[in-house]
Amino acid sequence: MGAFFRWATAALLGSAMLASSPPAPAHADSFTPEQHKELEGVIHDYLMKHPEVMVEVLQSAEDKLKSESHDKAAKALIAHRTELLNNPNSPVAGNPQGDVTLVEFFDYRCPYCKQVEPSLEALVGQDRNLRFIYKEFPVLGPDSVTAARAALAARKQGKYDAFHKAMMALKGQINEAAIYKVAASVGLDADRLKRDMEAPDIGRELKDNMALAQALQIQGTPGFVIGDQIVPGAVELDTLKDMIADARHK
Repeated sequence: MGAFFRWATAALLGSAMLASSPPAPAHADSFTPEQHKELEGVIHDYLMKHPEVMVEVLQSAEDKLKSESHDKAAKALIAHRTELLNNPNSPVAGNPQGDVTLVEFFDYRCPYCKQVEPSLEALVGQDRNLRFIYKEFPVLGPDSVTAARAALAARKQGKYDAFHKAMMALKGQINEAAIYKVAASVGLDADRLKRDMEAPDIGRELKDNMALAQALQIQGTPGFVIGDQIVPGAVELDTLKDMIADARHK
């Protein structure tokens, strides 16, 4: 089972033992097999009669893990704020001097990233004080890596935004042929693009993004950072607006 289940189970057993049995020996290995069996029966009977104990302990365990996760994420944001917000290799949209920064970790082959893209474009268009940072995070296979490299290489020709929007609007399978077709459609020089895709700074950016996502415990796409909050998964436009307003207030 997971750490959560093990923690909750141990807490449940401890609660049941305290409520239903006489003081136990100092060490579990001092129980005889017969005592182990008897204790298991006592715990079983107690939990059957008092199921609310299980609910209470599980809720307590969940709250504890959430609190620990939040604290760990907050520390990670402080420790990695420079590479999150000020990496010169990460493309920026919106107002470069905006008072709030929204960071998105995304993959061009992620359907949830495509789902939330219209909301993100609306935000950047409506909020003139929003700074938006793109973190290419290709986690869905080799074609995702190719797309991410092409996007960062397109930046060298001044066409990152055009390529990004075209890729997000692309329907159907995304493979190497589709990626280069999109590149041609936005006016990119294909030969230069392919050369630039192998540049060391592009490989370094992708490596840095992977390490940063791991440090922030962002395991899938999309993943957002707004102020001091890390938000996994697709988010509704109104929710994003509320979170941005909260960050702006702070």
